[in-house]
Amino acid sequence: MNKTYRLAQFLSYTYLRCFHRFEVNGTENVPQKGAFILACNHLSYIDPPAVGCKIPRNLHYFARDSLFFWPLGLLISNLNSIPVNRKQLDLGTLRRVLLVLKNGKPVLLFPEGTRSPDGTLQKSQKGLGLLVHKSGVPVLPARLHGSFEILGKGKMVPRIGKKLYLNIGELLPSSKFSFVLDDGSRYQKISDMVMREIQKL
Repeated sequence: MNKTYRLAQFLSYTYLRCFHRFEVNGTENVPQKGAFILACNHLSYIDPPAVGCKIPRNLHYFARDSLFFWPLGLLISNLNSIPVNRKQLDLGTLRRVLLVLKNGKPVLLFPEGTRSPDGTLQKSQKGLGLLVHKSGVPVLPARLHGSFEILGKGKMVPRIGKKLYLNIGELLPSSKFSFVLDDGSRYQKISDMVMREIQKL
């Protein structure tokens, strides 16, 4: 991890712990080495730092390609951000993410694709299933509770005092998804399987 990433982790956790009594369960399930996809529900803009600040690995993130301009682009690049077109997972982005995973590094992905409008779990998008199938890496399911109440869609200022939890589940080996038949909906089925695991947390 570079100094910028470590500092961001420290500041994020300090804020969340002090103002939202942040608690994390299941960190023992995080692999100490090797690539994996950390799949989490998405409720708020605070979700990426909330997930990343207590993961003891050099986690990589997706960020809108429109955000990569000076000086913001330099900052988020130092935070391991991968530029992505939100309208579609283009071939260039796919290759870059697969290279990150091939190099043994973990990636954070929100299967729903965007923030929940009401705090409930939304339908998963097939992009997660595509990455799982193409990369062959395991998936680590996680679920946030409380970030919608803190800073959900429509809120401009975080609500201080609202509690935040992050539950990390058990690692799902790639073999768990290998039996899914390629009938034209394989990627969606894999994504749905992961979302069911997230729902349990």
